[in-house]
Amino acid sequence: MIIQLQASLSDAALPANQASQRQISVSLSAQANQTGPNAPLNVCLILDHSGSMAGQPLETVKKAAQSIVDRMRPQDRLAIVIFDHSAKVLVPNQTVTNPAQIKAKIASVTAAGGTAIDLGMKLGLEQLAEGKKDAISQAFLLTDGENEHGNNEKCLTYAQLATTYNITFNALGFGEHWNQYTLEKIADVGAGLLSYIEYPEQAISVFQELFSRIQSIGLTNAHLEINLGSGVKLADLKAAAQVAPETIELDQQINHLSPNVASIRIGDILIASPRTLLINVYLDPLPSGTYPMAELQVKYDDPAQGLTGLLSDKIPLMIKAEATYQPQPDLEVQKSILALGKYRQTQMAEKKLAAGDKAGAATLLQTAAKTALQMGDQNGATVLQKTATQLQAGEELSQAERKKTLLASKTVLGAPPTP
Repeated sequence: MIIQLQASLSDAALPANQASQRQISVSLSAQANQTGPNAPLNVCLILDHSGSMAGQPLETVKKAAQSIVDRMRPQDRLAIVIFDHSAKVLVPNQTVTNPAQIKAKIASVTAAGGTAIDLGMKLGLEQLAEGKKDAISQAFLLTDGENEHGNNEKCLTYAQLATTYNITFNALGFGEHWNQYTLEKIADVGAGLLSYIEYPEQAISVFQELFSRIQSIGLTNAHLEINLGSGVKLADLKAAAQVAPETIELDQQINHLSPNVASIRIGDILIASPRTLLINVYLDPLPSGTYPMAELQVKYDDPAQGLTGLLSDKIPLMIKAEATYQPQPDLEVQKSILALGKYRQTQMAEKKLAAGDKAGAATLLQTAAKTALQMGDQNGATVLQKTATQLQAGEELSQAERKKTLLASKTVLGAPPTP
């Protein structure tokens, strides 16, 4: 595998002798450069089996877990951890050479007890660490409730720790009552995906979609290194975000190596599905002329080849200071700016709502809906506008509606699922 790295500026020119702000859009994807098998997967399913999962919810989750076993190859590794108010290893980390036995173990799980998410994460991390060498390591964390017997800060600590071991945490919220703030942070900090299973019938398809995504991972442990030119600096706040395939704030992933050099952890790189980042920089006034603005390079691992610390070619970015400046915005970068705006507007609306300001929240959500339309996200705009209209009418939002609003802000929605 090789990495495809492309970069563009929101506008490649700026007015001379004026301080300016620009956004750098960076696209990263993996491309096969030779035939051969993909790296083995190293997966841990961390499943909530608390009392609230009793009945159809747990039965459909067990079927979804079994469907993952069916898609794994003999060289892939799987572990399964289950948790209620405690946690235990149901299937220790092993190659999938006896899928029937693993599926029988899954079938034996029953619902009982409370919820301690962090205990499940801790055990899952330990299991994944056993099989991570030259593999693509992924946790699927599923829960339907609050972390009533656990500690949310520990959840984030484990998600962050996982990334230092090149392990990705994906979070799946089941039903209406899971804590969207905690699960979103786990997925964001853990460099994974947040998924929503609104109805039990959707469990298998959501698990399958997530599994297909991890099968498309070509490279791992990617870090983008940015070497800034003289008079150029990253924004102090909200300096970097991922905007595709979903929106994630990346400030926590920035490591300042020197005043002019920063490294941003990205994690897994997908084949033919680029990750797009947006980096916010400020420039000191420049006299007329063309100047080096930044140099970009990616450091990454290729688990299929057992190679670590590989480096992409360096990409230079130049900026032109013009005495007579005419704006020439890059349309693709503008779409990325809109995607980030949609997410941040919705986040501000959520804060207004938490403070009891329904009118303020509705106004921000209407703005987010318009932003979604500008970027061609019709389905997202519909969800956001519906939420705004409900708030304007003085209605309370259900937990499901708040979760749909969050997902609409983070990604470009497909057609709404059928109950």
